Amino acid sequence: MARPLSEEKRQAILASAAALVATQGTGAPTARIARDAGLAEGTLFNYFASKDELLNQLYLAIKADLGIALLTSYPSQASVRDRSRHVWNNFIDWGAKHPMKRKAMRQLTVSERITEQSKQQGNAAFGDINRMIEESLADGVLKGCSMTFAGGIFEALAETTLEFIARDPQQREQYKDAGFAFFWNGISK
Repeated sequence: MARPLSEEKRQAILASAAALVATQGTGAPTARIARDAGLAEGTLFNYFASKDELLNQLYLAIKADLGIALLTSYPSQASVRDRSRHVWNNFIDWGAKHPMKRKAMRQLTVSERITEQSKQQGNAAFGDINRMIEESLADGVLKGCSMTFAGGIFEALAETTLEFIARDPQQREQYKDAGFAFFWNGISK
């Protein structure tokens, strides 16, 4: 009978994979991922049948973590501006706390190794946020924009904000406020 798999080891593999994907992209070798997790490479394949499965599971784990961060205390009945501000603040706080996960997510999002099923499953956690964006696209502040364009603007400003926070952490709140002001003023005029 096979020994049960350890959740602690699985999490160590995912943490190692996140760090290496963030710095080396999806080409990071599984041998290095396993070694940095404190395991033999063969052990990694007891947890993930293939590198593609590992990358898809990493994608889903990071998406789930981000979803929890963004949707904690989400004000679903608030104005679009207040809901947007909530998402912005929580995204910036999460990104500043987890820079490797954020960088890994950027790599994984554009990787052809992430399946459509994983993308759909990962995005399902953001239902309330997606509804807010769709509502804004239909007749709100984002009318006439595509969801992809609005998301790209959000991500670009968030990345810039996070870069400045990393350089000068004491100015975190000022950068977070200014970043949101640029975002909101850009989409609401």
